Amino acid sequence: MSEEQHESWFKRNWMWAVPVGGCGCGCLVIILLFVFGIGAAFFGVTSLMENSEPVEYALSKAKENSKVIELLGENLETYGIPSGNISLSNDNGEVDFSIPIRGDKGEGTLVVRGLKSNGEWAYEDLYVRVKETQEEINLLENEKVLESI
Repeated sequence: MSEEQHESWFKRNWMWAVPVGGCGCGCLVIILLFVFGIGAAFFGVTSLMENSEPVEYALSKAKENSKVIELLGENLETYGIPSGNISLSNDNGEVDFSIPIRGDKGEGTLVVRGLKSNGEWAYEDLYVRVKETQEEINLLENEKVLESI
């Protein structure tokens, strides 16, 4: 009676075991680091936008507006991913973005466009677009508005 020798697991599976991480530092580790790095950068930029002065100002104006409260409800909060850009350099800057908001009754988009000069923001557009009706509610009543430059 003859005894058969089986190859080891590593000999049978080396073609995929090595690239996936069999030798201590494979491709899987590199891919995971890349994915987590991109995710951290994305969430860092998103939180930077959400905590910026124009966003906080716009959200507070939306929470104070009676028409926004009537259509979207109270307890307004941001959700989702903001889109656009914000650029700051010392006392000057520029903002142009929209951020999804929701309340007890509905959802909408908060749109902010403006310039910062000598440390003071002047807004060109600041409004809420209601998702269901596409109605735009102006939040710039009695505010410093950027007409033209």
